[in-house]
Amino acid sequence: MQQQALARKSMVGPTIFTAFGLALLLTLGTWQVQRLHWKLGLIAARQAALTATPVPLPRTLDAARPLEFHPVRAVGQFRYDHELYLHATDADGDAGYHVVTPLVLAEGGGTLMVDRGFVPEERKSPATRAAGNPGGTVTVTGLLRLPTGKSSWFVPDNLPARNEWFTIDLGAMAAAAGVTGVLPFYVDADRTPNPGGYPVGGQTLIDLPNNHLQYALTWYMLAGSLVIVYVLLLLRRRRGETQ
Repeated sequence: MQQQALARKSMVGPTIFTAFGLALLLTLGTWQVQRLHWKLGLIAARQAALTATPVPLPRTLDAARPLEFHPVRAVGQFRYDHELYLHATDADGDAGYHVVTPLVLAEGGGTLMVDRGFVPEERKSPATRAAGNPGGTVTVTGLLRLPTGKSSWFVPDNLPARNEWFTIDLGAMAAAAGVTGVLPFYVDADRTPNPGGYPVGGQTLIDLPNNHLQYALTWYMLAGSLVIVYVLLLLRRRRGETQ
């Protein structure tokens, strides 16, 4: 009798541990399922926005938020003498820059920062791609983007004094370029070819990583494994009681 009581007492710790671990693992798995549904909705909304007809440029951040990744249209004159260079790589992994150019808007005033697309390192200087910088009034179509800041601690800090940028910072870019009235969003130019071939537009990364189902299954499998281990331990203890 005393041996059975000790055996039951010895299962208290494993039972508490299993209950806590099971609750935690099931919570994590359910959270990943919720994230999966959120991500699928976000992907669907982005795909719908990408295929929409271009709309006129909004003027405020509140008006711009529901239009992120939506095609927009802007008319104005580029300030090629105030180009900014965002470090980037192309689809093949070759180093270069995204050319961010202020566009002085023709209507309503203000300046719009436009990511005109990718140029390889040897085409960084505007003199090497003068044909791609047409003068006069131009019409730009592309995807409206909201600045997101640094994506991780591994992204280097911007170097405004050297005109080297790793993330979009509209305030700092406006100050470095010496332009005023910059709108609180920017535009990624579409794939409309530029004369001379550069910059190459249409560089927006559309695909979103979606590994939430895999993560959810992993947490649920760990929960199942924990239950199996607990049951095996319980059966082993009971066999010991009967011997």
